[in-house]
Amino acid sequence: MAAVTNTYESVKATILSAHESTTSAEKINFYNSWAENYDQDVAVLDYSAPSHAANSIASHFSGDRGAAVVLDVACGTGLVAKQMRRHGFGHFVGIDGSKAMLELAKETGLYQNLKQSMLGEEPLPVQWGLFDVVVIVGALSVGQVPVCAVRELCKSTKPGGYVCMTTRSNRDNVEYKAALERELKQMEDEGLWCCAEVTEVEDWERAVSEQEEGYITGVVYLYKKL
Repeated sequence: MAAVTNTYESVKATILSAHESTTSAEKINFYNSWAENYDQDVAVLDYSAPSHAANSIASHFSGDRGAAVVLDVACGTGLVAKQMRRHGFGHFVGIDGSKAMLELAKETGLYQNLKQSMLGEEPLPVQWGLFDVVVIVGALSVGQVPVCAVRELCKSTKPGGYVCMTTRSNRDNVEYKAALERELKQMEDEGLWCCAEVTEVEDWERAVSEQEEGYITGVVYLYKKL
């Protein structure tokens, strides 16, 4: 048991150290240095967001999954693509700010194209209206990708396609989550998309904050572009 506890504590320390990164360069450096241990560390946290996002998309997508083109934003090492592959999706384009993460994503063999870009600071390096599914898991939270970036996700999606987004519901992300939901609703009011499903997940991942214990909750949002 001691080894597991030590591993959990070391993962907590790693993630909490990310909060010290404030500039874009510092954030990229953090993720570059974390890439090698990323999959192992999030497994220690029982991080479930990739599987929940893939399940949500699969439950609504009725087209040809093998032919569908998926844009995986903030793709990291490819955890979301691996989950979506289990549901029959097979054509992925990945975007991430970390070169080291992209190298590991490339090794999965799942991506037809991978591009380095900092979402929220520069336009998405893709053609608008091209993708059947756009997914962003783990990056929409305080200190990471700004709320305004969700409009680019929508622009990247084909009419009738889906945009899947996730965020955490824990204490330090409350204000960000509220701002995100206001933007999602505003875009719905503007007729850009309609809400297909919102899934509240109790056991999102093990808490890393000193103020929280057990598991934190999270949310999966699935919108259909009009």
